[in-house]
Amino acid sequence: MNRRDFLRNSLCSALGGAGLYSALGNLQLVSAAARLNAYAFDDYKALVCIFLYGGNDSLNTILPTSGQPHTDYLALRGNLAQTTGLHALTPSSGGGASDGANYALHPALPEIATLFNAGHAAIVANVGTLLYPTSQLQFQNGSIGVPPQLLSHNDQQAQWQTAHSDDANSNGWGGRIADLLHAANSGQVPMSVTVSGTNLMQRGAIVNQYAIDPAGVSAVNYLGGGDETWIIGDGPIADDKTAYNALIAGGTQAHVLERAFANASSRAITNYQFVSAALNSAPTLTTTFPDTDLGNQLAMVAKLISVRSALGMSRQVFFVSAGNYDTHSDQIANQQDNLSELSQAVSAFYAATAEPALNVANSVTAFTASDFGRTLQGNSTGTDHGWGGHHFVIGGAVQGKRFYGTMPSLKADNNPDDTGYGQIIPTLAVDQYAATLASWFGVASGDLSTVFPNLGRFAAPNLGFV
Repeated sequence: MNRRDFLRNSLCSALGGAGLYSALGNLQLVSAAARLNAYAFDDYKALVCIFLYGGNDSLNTILPTSGQPHTDYLALRGNLAQTTGLHALTPSSGGGASDGANYALHPALPEIATLFNAGHAAIVANVGTLLYPTSQLQFQNGSIGVPPQLLSHNDQQAQWQTAHSDDANSNGWGGRIADLLHAANSGQVPMSVTVSGTNLMQRGAIVNQYAIDPAGVSAVNYLGGGDETWIIGDGPIADDKTAYNALIAGGTQAHVLERAFANASSRAITNYQFVSAALNSAPTLTTTFPDTDLGNQLAMVAKLISVRSALGMSRQVFFVSAGNYDTHSDQIANQQDNLSELSQAVSAFYAATAEPALNVANSVTAFTASDFGRTLQGNSTGTDHGWGGHHFVIGGAVQGKRFYGTMPSLKADNNPDDTGYGQIIPTLAVDQYAATLASWFGVASGDLSTVFPNLGRFAAPNLGFV
């Protein structure tokens, strides 16, 4: 083992495992670790990732209503084309789509259309997983590297959530941000909070994600005060709570795995008590959230934001999600339901951040993400796995009422943006999309390459939408 490997492995062991080296890269992690206490903020900001599992068909979500793009869209989509009940978008001067066409949103998205037209939402066009800027010719002749396992749900979800398509062992980009910034918070609860189960986007080397249910914090079972009794060694019979406390008491475990379990259990109990107490003091919000899965998740995010001071938070990363976006069949009905849930939940969330009890609309930025877009052509009643897709960014700090990036061609034939198999080649990388959010969040420009190792391969590290 040479000196560099020795230093790398030793530091990884101290800070949480080889994943840190994988995520942060070579000896950059030394300077990153040294800077953990360099970040301090006198304001509050939150990022809220809304992941649409399955791959949303963004071509039927945001669609052209004029010019050649509209003609191409109708010819391309046939019976899947959306033509009635659309919600027109009115971009600001100079903020229209790159192809010059007028655009509208799917019939199920009136609330997001209202947010866009009011300047509180933006559209980022044709984002996807990339290793390098890629042309059709380069893709077809194999002269440039592309992300592995394109069109695979699991792989593309992972690559979206890591923004590191050439490292299968990478931690998530939200987790890498938390590793860098967490010391700016004074609270004991992790700054990465998921209301949708564990996810890769928030996996860090130092900061664990804190999972909470939409209904609140779930107590460890033994806190329920059961009447079971335990015999501890040769000692007396004890109730279950006393017995469990004895098992996890500090300094009483002989094996390293027992100590790890005891420490994790103790943290979970402490965090449960701490977060529960904070939520019990949460102000009452006047906003009514839709009683849907996504609506309930975002309602809990709003509630957690309302007690940010009690939790000691100046920076937080939240993760929520919705499923059923893999619309190979019956897309018309499924997308109506999916997008209606999304639009209503996002609108309620923005309204909650803007109401006086929170007053953090300018400090909270929500954004969509998904496995991939869908194919240009339909397959009778649905669409298949694609590549690039369009996304929404919502919040008071968003430079809204604008399109960012390049709208792809929708031509059925001789389409320069088509892989040749119906998938749109992205013109913006997930790295750029995520780095723009990270810059607003407070990651210093000098640390962006640490969080996003491949960002330098792309011309614009900041897309300017927030």
